[in-house]
Amino acid sequence: MIFKQHLKVMVVDDHRTSRMVICDALAELGINQITYACDGEDALKTMMATPCHMIISDFNMPKLDGLQLQKAIRTYGPTQRTPFIILSGRGDRELVQKAASLGVNNFLVKPITPPVLKSSIEAVIGRLQ
Repeated sequence: MIFKQHLKVMVVDDHRTSRMVICDALAELGINQITYACDGEDALKTMMATPCHMIISDFNMPKLDGLQLQKAIRTYGPTQRTPFIILSGRGDRELVQKAASLGVNNFLVKPITPPVLKSSIEAVIGRLQ
């Protein structure tokens, strides 16, 4: 059985183009069970109803930003251990440190490529096979 075929990933970004780039990169890696949300609030509602195995979220979004979403995910029992990767156009030390202190599993600076995304995912959950 191939793990990546069963991995359910939620992509959260308020920009349609960014969501599509991330979803295309995941598909290129062989991850096809992808759901998406347009903002943190929508993502939280979806995760409460149908949890995914991993979340890849933009940082800067309306309603709930990526760190607020991550914090909410961590406080809900069924999703508290869900791996969480933050994407941002800014990679300043303060933001990266804040994300790490809140328990974000990985932090990527946009734009991303499939190999970078693969490395980030594998650093969090192990080798994709």
